[in-house]
Amino acid sequence: MSRVAARLIFAGTPDFAVSSLRALLETDHPPIAVYTQPDRPAGRGRRLAPSPVKIQALAAGMPVYQPTSLRDPGVQAELAALAPDLLVVAAYGLILPPAVLAIPRLGCVNVHASLLPRWRGAAPIQRAILAGDTETGICIMQMAAGLDTGPVYARASYPIPPGMTGGELHDHLAALGAITLRQTLPSLLAGTLIPQPQDDTRATYAAKLEKAETELDWTQPAPMLERRVLAFNPYPVAQTHLDGQTVRIWRARAEESPCDAPPGTVVHEGPTGIGVACGSGVLSLTKVQLPGGRPLPVAAFLTARRLVGRRLGPA
Repeated sequence: MSRVAARLIFAGTPDFAVSSLRALLETDHPPIAVYTQPDRPAGRGRRLAPSPVKIQALAAGMPVYQPTSLRDPGVQAELAALAPDLLVVAAYGLILPPAVLAIPRLGCVNVHASLLPRWRGAAPIQRAILAGDTETGICIMQMAAGLDTGPVYARASYPIPPGMTGGELHDHLAALGAITLRQTLPSLLAGTLIPQPQDDTRATYAAKLEKAETELDWTQPAPMLERRVLAFNPYPVAQTHLDGQTVRIWRARAEESPCDAPPGTVVHEGPTGIGVACGSGVLSLTKVQLPGGRPLPVAAFLTARRLVGRRLGPA
């Protein structure tokens, strides 16, 4: 590539994408424009709020485009008029149709939060924790018409230690994605990096998170429920019910001690945890939240209540 800065466009929306945008801003090829999803209602007042990527882009003085779809021929013509050399995508949230994939001279690349072909799709971070994976990572991949099916330019692995939440893993992978993107960019622009095809026979799918998944099923083993609590912290947060009230579970740890109490029964309580019988083992709840309250360590939660012998479960 010549010394003339390449014409990069960045597309992303949530916090995960901000790290990659910042990394590009620090290179010799800062984006000439940013695409992000339209402002969405947020907060108690449901006022329209800009995405984290839009906030960063405006702070850097970059033009921001917010189409509701990239399938509109007018939107595609507007993108083509920018004459991009490369489109860099990170958690954009909109499908890029073939007509858009064909616009940049060097194609489109995506910063994906898994070691492809494992966990293609919308929620790779949470699905990795839910599955009990001990390792995940980042891939810089060439975008194709399929869902995360394109060949991979670069990958960087990251261990998932016991007790790590989805939020913590998200932050580590966002930083790793930015580093990997910045390291890979010169070769991408020079056209010297040959992407490696994925092994489709090893592919797994990271489906979008559904609200129904947050309800803890106490007939499941304690380690499985621990992973659910960890994966859904800070969103959408695991939950159970007590006396018709929703109890959100922010932190918990599995105890392998044998227990013959019916699943969902509180078998012990104390300042270090509320032990709940599971299909096998006990899940010790260590940080919980009632409606209208804030998340509390169990020592504070138990100050005005006793739970031993009571049952937790669906509403």
